[in-house]
Amino acid sequence: MKLRIPRSRALAGAAAAFAVLAGGGTWTAVASGSDAPAVHREERIMNMDGVRIDTSFFTADGADSADSAAGKRPAVLLGHGFGGSKRDVQAQAEQLARDGYAVLTWSARGFGKSTGKIGLNDPDGEVKDVSRLIDWLAERPEVRLDADGDPRVGVSGSSYGGAISLLAAGHDKRVDAVAPQITYWNLADALFPDGVFKKLWAGMFINAGGGCEKFEKRLCEMYERVAVAGEPDAAARDLLTAHSPSAVGDRIKVPALIVQGQNDSLFPLDHADAMAKAIDGNGAPVAVDWIAGGHDGGDRESARVEGRITNWFDRYLKGEKGTDTGPAFRVTRTGGVDSTDGAAQLRGATSDRYPGLEAGQRQLKLAAGKREQHFTNPAGANPPAISAVPGVGALSRLSGLGVGLSLDFPGQSARFETAKLASDLRVTGSPSVKVKVKSDRDDAVLFGKVYDVSADGRQQVLPSQLVSPVRVSGAGTKDGATVELRLPAIDHEVRAGHRLRVVLAATDLGYASPADPAAYTVSLEGDGALTVPIATGVKTQAAPLPWWVWGLPAIGAAGAVALLLTARRRTVAPAPDPALAEVPLQITDLTKKYAKSADRYAVRDLSFRVERGQVLGLLGPNGAGKTTTLRMLMGLITPDSGEIRVFGHAIRPGSPVLSRVGSFVEGAGFLPHLTGRANLDLYWQATGRPAEDSRMAEALEIAGLGDALERAVRTYSQGMRQRLAIAQAMLGMPDLLILDEPTNGLDPPQIREMRDVMIRYAAAGRTVIVSSHLLSEVEQSCTHLVVMDRGRLMQAGPVAEITGGTDTLLVTTEGEVSEALAEKVGALPGIGSAVRTDEGLLVRLDGASPSALIGELVRLDVPLTGVGPNRRLEDAFLTLIGGSSA
Repeated sequence: MKLRIPRSRALAGAAAAFAVLAGGGTWTAVASGSDAPAVHREERIMNMDGVRIDTSFFTADGADSADSAAGKRPAVLLGHGFGGSKRDVQAQAEQLARDGYAVLTWSARGFGKSTGKIGLNDPDGEVKDVSRLIDWLAERPEVRLDADGDPRVGVSGSSYGGAISLLAAGHDKRVDAVAPQITYWNLADALFPDGVFKKLWAGMFINAGGGCEKFEKRLCEMYERVAVAGEPDAAARDLLTAHSPSAVGDRIKVPALIVQGQNDSLFPLDHADAMAKAIDGNGAPVAVDWIAGGHDGGDRESARVEGRITNWFDRYLKGEKGTDTGPAFRVTRTGGVDSTDGAAQLRGATSDRYPGLEAGQRQLKLAAGKREQHFTNPAGANPPAISAVPGVGALSRLSGLGVGLSLDFPGQSARFETAKLASDLRVTGSPSVKVKVKSDRDDAVLFGKVYDVSADGRQQVLPSQLVSPVRVSGAGTKDGATVELRLPAIDHEVRAGHRLRVVLAATDLGYASPADPAAYTVSLEGDGALTVPIATGVKTQAAPLPWWVWGLPAIGAAGAVALLLTARRRTVAPAPDPALAEVPLQITDLTKKYAKSADRYAVRDLSFRVERGQVLGLLGPNGAGKTTTLRMLMGLITPDSGEIRVFGHAIRPGSPVLSRVGSFVEGAGFLPHLTGRANLDLYWQATGRPAEDSRMAEALEIAGLGDALERAVRTYSQGMRQRLAIAQAMLGMPDLLILDEPTNGLDPPQIREMRDVMIRYAAAGRTVIVSSHLLSEVEQSCTHLVVMDRGRLMQAGPVAEITGGTDTLLVTTEGEVSEALAEKVGALPGIGSAVRTDEGLLVRLDGASPSALIGELVRLDVPLTGVGPNRRLEDAFLTLIGGSSA
């Protein structure tokens, strides 16, 4: 059986296709690890009915493919999320190419460099574009064909791209397998659940697309009409349904791996449930995977999910029947705390069949306090209750940690509670309750939710911050209307002694409630019970057994005591070193091997020291070990040997001293619709530290963001985003600030501003470590340097010492020096290296004197014009690394 280990690394005929898809292409080599196949990327603009679609095509040399001998491989189309572009899926595309696939990515209409209006996966627009992309794949010599014009092809993507994978399978019979992620089955049900307008998410859709004018006219008109009315009409529902996979659900008959998010108020789990039932009903293989994250935040488990998608395609595109595609159903659960770093452990719970949302139902009696409960919908539906806040993922993540952040106002809701539970209860699926609703209006809009209430009643948690809206017709009649309310699908464990509380609220921040005031009366119907699904067939992976369960019978009490003592010695960090209490960083003999390698080193025997007030530049070519060193310094990975001490404390994952370290890693994510200040506030709140400790005013003054702080981040330039990310790293004014490539993507003025930020930060006695490829900037902003190559330290010291040291000489010549002559000079006794430059040679002395070097150069007939100390960092750097590619 083949099992792929997930790897790391946040849509006619052949002749017609060729005519329609005119456009030039360029090939680019994509860098990869030294032992991985080289990936090639072809950039091409394809013309489709007057719309220009920007695409990238990826293949790899010597990739593992079932048809590798014939040079043929299956194809995969990767779609991107709404508001994104093809660049968002480039890393996954490159990895799939290395795994033996021909991969095509594209920017959908209206996104990235593609033109046209956004059609929300219009069957006559975006979906036809995918069919034309498949036409193009059928003409590629690298792609395996099932028949003329019919390539072996799978489609995957997240959110918007996930929907296009399903739509492609429903509209084009040539699609052979799909793997949609966190997407919708019926967009009308997503944005108008039970006839209630999901106003915040709908507004974010329009905003993320660039504004109403970027959409097809009928979509823009539909949105404005619904937003003004506060509720959808039949035409709006019909329009979105026609753009949904559900419209062609009976035609999706290919193997489908469905990945859906538990923290997702946009596309909740019932969408995945509808997909699974429809595709399974068509007779196709289906697997369902509920991940920890979603559109509301949390862990998207990207490495595991991408590995599983690859396995899925290996089985159903390559035909590798022995590949393990995983269980029919998997849900990620929090399984305690990792003792090494304090992080929550994620464990999978699995079943050999998908249970649906109603499996193993159990009845829990509800008590109402009063038989009927009365409450009101306030005028203007304000103030609204709060559950999920789209884009603020911290709320959903905190709910998973047992922190309640929802809010229901007195007089605007009814509530019913169970008795205290006698034992733990795992709810997996959609609870339900039957209620009677009366109103002084014809219709009533209610929002149902289920809270987990602590034993003392002081804390209530709304799992994943989810709520179910319901529009109740006929509530204004004499007898009212009886409805069975389907509450949000969740996977949540309720502890013994806790209660479940059902709340029916008149308002919710994320939805449009009637603006007119209304009075509601709600009572329980039937047996007055809450029905909860428990899915007993879903089993959580067992936690690792305590050592004594297996160790005591095997080795006896004496051996067990010895094992315990040695384990304790291994896990307890060394005592702080008082002599280093004022030293920001000391690294001693640090070593880290590449994964699964016995003799290949990412970092080897690295030692250096950094003092207060220094701005240290960490330099080295690609593969030098800079990023690995920084990751070990930040406690993200553990060295194989050696030691890192920050202010005298040895670094371990989760070390308290890391609170004195701030870090910036390129590509920091922000919530685009919030202001810069709101993003920083949310970040600091997530740390759990007091607000006064943030020292935000100082960080903002150094970062120099000015009035931009009050603007939405989506309006920021790249330079402003970088500066906001560094301001985030500076919150709390850490004594040691680590910046990894902070100037990437910036223009010269922005780079100069970033340099000033670093210098101002270190001016107060704090320390900055910056990793960068821009040698001229490092030379101007850094006081000290550490130069690495192939994991080893080449030189460390003040910038002036490295650039002006007498061991590095610039030899100028009348003409260009040949490579053969440079090699002869580099091989001379007492010479460390010799590198050609535009002016002649850079020579590093390793024992020889300058006069001896000159004598040898004369002997070799080198046409000398001068010999002197080198003063440029770029030249010194090239000399130190012996000409390796930077």
